[in-house]
Amino acid sequence: MKRYLIPTAAALGLAIAASHASADTVLRASHQFPGGQGDVRDEMVQLMAREVAAADVGLSIEVYPGQSLFKAREQWGALARGRLDITSLPLDYASGRHPEFSATLMPGLVRNQAHAQRLNDSEYMRLIKDVILEGGGRVLADAWLSGGFASSEQCITSPESVSGQNIRAAGPAFEEMLEEAGASIASMPSSEIYTAMQTGVLEAANTSSMSFISFRLYEQAECLTQPGDFALWFMYEPILISEQVWQGLNEEQQTALLEAGKSAQDFFADAAAAIDQEMVDLYEENGVEVVSMSEEDYNAWLDIARETSYKNFAENVPNGQAIIDAALAVE
Repeated sequence: MKRYLIPTAAALGLAIAASHASADTVLRASHQFPGGQGDVRDEMVQLMAREVAAADVGLSIEVYPGQSLFKAREQWGALARGRLDITSLPLDYASGRHPEFSATLMPGLVRNQAHAQRLNDSEYMRLIKDVILEGGGRVLADAWLSGGFASSEQCITSPESVSGQNIRAAGPAFEEMLEEAGASIASMPSSEIYTAMQTGVLEAANTSSMSFISFRLYEQAECLTQPGDFALWFMYEPILISEQVWQGLNEEQQTALLEAGKSAQDFFADAAAAIDQEMVDLYEENGVEVVSMSEEDYNAWLDIARETSYKNFAENVPNGQAIIDAALAVE
């Protein structure tokens, strides 16, 4: 004689909940930064994941930090092809595919965080975001990180101070400027700087203040050049979604992502001002000398940049002069 089990109301509720959970669209978010250790870029993505889950629109985000899903420089290509859903990406890493992105890491182009916020709403950023969209991505949250230099040899202030140092530069625009000043250039993601300095491949590096903190570069540095009043280094590191993936979502899901992206962007704006000081305090506590560029140093670097980075970008990048002009028009 067959016996049939009649599910209880509680069991039915669990089954329905499990059915809904399994029906969720799961988006994979990848980035190169340490997870769960206070890096603001990881925290932005984690915040978005929580807000999207709370929106209850049949959508969830799984976060893969520390290059655990894709290597740093693989992320743009994977995103553009729809193999990766979401990334927090230093956009200049994709400048090999889209040279226009070099304008998001151009020496002296961004003066401070307030200036960066004005750039976000400018014609300059519209031109950049058009290229992002044409390339297969879409911006969910803007983020500009300030940064500086660290060296195991000597403090980097004036152009003369980099002569003979093997330095990691974050992108083509900085590479051109630093090479003209006499540095030897090595290209790599920020996640590889520590090992390169530890093994003597690098004497110096420039990167964001957050990366100087997260990757513990104070353990390899003798001197840090902080952004200070004359920040030569600012980098655009947005949260992006694959346009292929975006088009496959319903309107409720798209709205939830946009709202979560706005929350992440606001969170970053509140945190950004404190990051530079956190970096300075951490390096001083660990016995690293901390210096700043003078206005004279800064202007000397800009003179070199105008004759190298700016000039090459305007001459060799599609719409390059228009992008530079649009950025310089923002006071």
